Amino acid sequence: QVQLVESGGGLVRSGGSLRLSCAASGGTVSNYRMDWYRQAPGAEREFLARLPRFGTTTYADSVQGRFIISRDNAKNTVYLEMNSLKPEDTAVYYCAASVRGTVVFDYWGQGTQVTVSS
Repeated sequence: QVQLVESGGGLVRSGGSLRLSCAASGGTVSNYRMDWYRQAPGAEREFLARLPRFGTTTYADSVQGRFIISRDNAKNTVYLEMNSLKPEDTAVYYCAASVRGTVVFDYWGQGTQVTVSS
């Protein structure tokens, strides 16, 4: 059974940076399409970034140029580097893994809270 565990969330001031981690066990992140999503209170879950097994990364317009998704195969971990954070980035952030490389995700993490103060 694959488990994904997010960490790195917290409270940061507007304009600040955070790096989220998504550590995998029971599976290898380089074998999956890995995505980051977030969900703010009262809102639907929002796609942020995609790291396919092969090919290029993709970002939502709302985070393009500010967020970077990356993978460390040696640590079996996917990261989301977040810069120039805004109060509207406040949400619970989730990583997800798709075995088939589609939008059907087989595994989700438990989420990590990010709060950006103005």
